[in-house]
Amino acid sequence: MPKMIVSIDGVVIKEVQLTKDRTTLGRRPYNDIVIDNLAVSGEHAVIQMSGNEVHIEDLNSTNGSYVNGKAVKKQLLQNSDVIEVGKYKIKFVNEAADQGYEKTQMFRPSQAGGLAGGQYGSAPAVQAPRAGSDSVFPVSARAAIKVLSGAASGREVPLTKVVTTIGKPGVAVAAITKRSHGFVVHHVEGAGNPSLNGAPIGVDPVSLKNGDLIELAGTQMQFILT
Repeated sequence: MPKMIVSIDGVVIKEVQLTKDRTTLGRRPYNDIVIDNLAVSGEHAVIQMSGNEVHIEDLNSTNGSYVNGKAVKKQLLQNSDVIEVGKYKIKFVNEAADQGYEKTQMFRPSQAGGLAGGQYGSAPAVQAPRAGSDSVFPVSARAAIKVLSGAASGREVPLTKVVTTIGKPGVAVAAITKRSHGFVVHHVEGAGNPSLNGAPIGVDPVSLKNGDLIELAGTQMQFILT
């Protein structure tokens, strides 16, 4: 369960578990996270949780809200991000996001045209990326998976986060991970192993290069790196 650790001058003064969709932060006593300091507005910010995503939104506070030293209006929080409110530091901890994959999002036919092909007859899932990473892959690099077969042929799925999984849970799932040196792919679950350029992909990560062909659950995809 995600939580906020409030500290000042390196001394932790409270920990607050995020159990609600909306958690308020401010100086007034009715807030969920109360910081009794004049640098903090009465209703300073709100922390909104939707599934495994947590955002902080500044409520037009007098002194503003900062995440990792940068002033923000609304920001998606990653594990270990530090929110600064006045002299207080609030560390966002979401250990669950680092222990496994987050909730799977199924592409609906109306959204993706159906990404699956062949015998499975339903769209493979693209799983939400995990929060938190030390990846230093060049910002200028852009990667995507382009679907080459099935009803969604031609559709591109950008690989903008750290981990993206493709496939159908219970049938075959593979993960594409963004690392400091590039992208790798490995088999996650399912009896039908995915293949890379015709060779089976195992549990050990295999480096990807531009133009590589991945086949999974009857669907052929191409890794694109620009």
